Amino acid sequence: MENSTVERIKAYITEHIREPITAADIARAAGYSQFHAARVFRESTGLNPFEYIRRERLLESAHALRGEKTRVIDVTLDYLFDSHEGFTRAFTKAFGIAPKRFSSVPKPDGWLIPYRVLAPKIKQTEDTKMSEKATVIFTQIVERPARKLLLRRGKSADNYFDYCEEVGCGESGNSTPWDILGTIKEALYEPVGLWLPENMRPTDTGEYAHGVELPADYSGKVPDGFDVVDLAPCKLLVFQGEPYGDEQFEEAIGKLWERIESFNPKVYGYEYAPEIAPRMQLSPQGWRGYIEMRPVREVI
Repeated sequence: MENSTVERIKAYITEHIREPITAADIARAAGYSQFHAARVFRESTGLNPFEYIRRERLLESAHALRGEKTRVIDVTLDYLFDSHEGFTRAFTKAFGIAPKRFSSVPKPDGWLIPYRVLAPKIKQTEDTKMSEKATVIFTQIVERPARKLLLRRGKSADNYFDYCEEVGCGESGNSTPWDILGTIKEALYEPVGLWLPENMRPTDTGEYAHGVELPADYSGKVPDGFDVVDLAPCKLLVFQGEPYGDEQFEEAIGKLWERIESFNPKVYGYEYAPEIAPRMQLSPQGWRGYIEMRPVREVI
């Protein structure tokens, strides 16, 4: 019941994001009192309704600033900010870049996205050193050409540990297939962990696998037990966390996953497109932070 209440509130906000929204409006959309609607919404999202509205307006305004011949003052008025100066301050504080500068950059390469605007606030305690460190994700859009993917599938694994149980551990400390993938001289990039979309998974195979990307014209040997899949050109949204110590391995990845799941690619003018390529993770190495890539397409 509470989940449906929150979804009704979110749907109302989305529909009226460019209009004034009052506490009474939110209560009517929820079908409850103003107090109960606000309490349920905060318990579910970590934000009160007006914090959420402000966040969504900032995200929508960032998307709008990618539009053709869009002026900052027009976006300011469209998303109901009080003044050009107020909008500029809010946008810069949230995203680490001024709106005018953001609108003039053709591609969002290397834009730092502060987590504070993308998800609920983190409660600080004496034990949240990892949370404090992982509040910024380095993100960028990269292009991938048409290519092939050489991979070793699992039987039913949907994560790294179950996959290694199925295929065995190699001498590198990773999986046995990983050792083989690391010897492929024609590889375009380093080996990766893969979460395969359903359209790339034959019957009785798992979601998780290890693979490496190869040139589209690759005609070399395919190791026993491996498959080759053609991948179309695509864009990938890359997430990279901050460096971490070996003892923080699982915590660092878990924290970053939480932030990735809360990230809205629409702020870049993109949406996730899981059917066009696998979700990929590079080998976790503390010195460079955890790195994960997800396929995206431009929002038309």
